[in-house]
Amino acid sequence: MDLSFILKVKQRSIFAALLVFGLLFVSDLSLTAQDPGAKPPVTPTPQQPTQPPPAEAGGPQGDTGTIAIPKKNKDDKPVVPERKPQLKNPEGIGDYSLRVSVPIVNVDVSVLSKDGQFIPGLTAQHFHITEDGVEQKISNFTQSEAPITAVMLLEFANFNYNFIIDMLNSAYTFASTLKKEDYIAVVTYDMKTHIEVDFTQDKREVGAALNSLRVPGFSEANMFDALYETLDRVEGIEGRKYIILIGSGLDTFSKLTLDKILAKVKASHNVTIFTISTGAVLQILLEGRGGWGGTLQHMNFLQANNEMRTFAEMTGGQHYEPRFEGELPSIFNGINSAIRNQYTLTYKPTNTKQDGTYRKLKVEVVAPDGGPLKIVDQKGKAVKYIVIARDGYKAKQVVE
Repeated sequence: MDLSFILKVKQRSIFAALLVFGLLFVSDLSLTAQDPGAKPPVTPTPQQPTQPPPAEAGGPQGDTGTIAIPKKNKDDKPVVPERKPQLKNPEGIGDYSLRVSVPIVNVDVSVLSKDGQFIPGLTAQHFHITEDGVEQKISNFTQSEAPITAVMLLEFANFNYNFIIDMLNSAYTFASTLKKEDYIAVVTYDMKTHIEVDFTQDKREVGAALNSLRVPGFSEANMFDALYETLDRVEGIEGRKYIILIGSGLDTFSKLTLDKILAKVKASHNVTIFTISTGAVLQILLEGRGGWGGTLQHMNFLQANNEMRTFAEMTGGQHYEPRFEGELPSIFNGINSAIRNQYTLTYKPTNTKQDGTYRKLKVEVVAPDGGPLKIVDQKGKAVKYIVIARDGYKAKQVVE
C-alpha cells in the first residue's frame, strides 16, 4: 500500500479524535454552570447597625436600612411664614411717594479790620442775616481755618507791557503766601484759556509757569469766556473754591455777553472771586496827561474796573486796584486772612420755594442788644472793620 495514503488516514483519525474531545469538554462546562448544587458567589453586604432606630421615630422597622423619617403628628399644624401688613393708600387714590426736601443755606463770612486782619472771637449772636429783607434764624455757626483751593486766572495779552508786569508781580506775591497744604492752579487767557499748571501742591511748578510768561502772542483778552470756563471747571470740586482774577478787566472778543457771565457768577456755589485790576498807574498817568486817546477809552477802563468789582462783591470777595508794587503784600495778606479764616452761618430759609430765583443776602455784625458792635484793639482803641459775604444766592430749581 502506498505510504502517503497511510499518512493521510492517520492524520484524519487524529483530527477526529481531537474534535470529539473538545465537544466533550464544552459539554462538561455547561453542565457544571447549571448545577443546582453549586453555591452562588459571596458579595459583601453593608454592616447592619447593632441597635435598630426607636419606634417613636416613625420610620420603617426591620432590615430595610438605617434612614428613619419622622412620623407626622395629627395635632401638628403647617408652619406659615408671617407676612407684614402692606400699607396701602385709601381707595380711589393711586400709589404715590412723598419726598420732602428742606433747603439749607451756608454763608461764609469774613470780618476784617481796615488793614485786612481777621477778627476772631465772634459768636452767632453777633451776626444778623436777612434774605430779601426777611430776618433768618441761624441754626449752625462755625469758625474754621483750612487750606485753600484756588485758581489764579491771569490776563496775558499784548495790551501794554505795564499790565503784564503788574500781573506778574501780583501773581508772584500771591504764590509766596501759599502754604504746603494749599492746592493752586494757574490759568492764563488771551483769545482762549490755557491751563499752565493744573491743581498742585508743588510751588515749584507754579513758579516755573509764571517764569514762562514773558511774550504774549495776542492782543485780545476774552475775560468773560475765560471766567465762565474757569467757573465750569471748579464746580465739580468739593468744598470752598477761590478764583484770583488778575487783569485789566477789559474784554475785547468774548462770545458771551456781560449779562450771561453775571448770571453764571450768580448761579455759582461755594466759589469766591477776588479781583486785582492791573494798569492803575498807567491809567492815572494817561489821565493826567490827557493821553487817554479819547473819552471812549477812558470809559472802557472805568467799566472794566466796575465789572471786576461786581464779580468780587457778588461772591463775597474783594476788589483791589493797586497803584504801587509795595501795596501787593498787604493786599494778598488780607486775601489770605479772609479765605483761611472765616465764619460759616447756616440757616433754613423762610422762603422754601425751589423756584430758581435769586435771593438777596445781607449780613451785619451787631451787639447782643441789636445795636452796632464796637470792636477795640489791645490798647482800647476802636477798630474799623468790614463784613465780607456774598451778595446773594440762586435757589435750586425743581424740574417737574
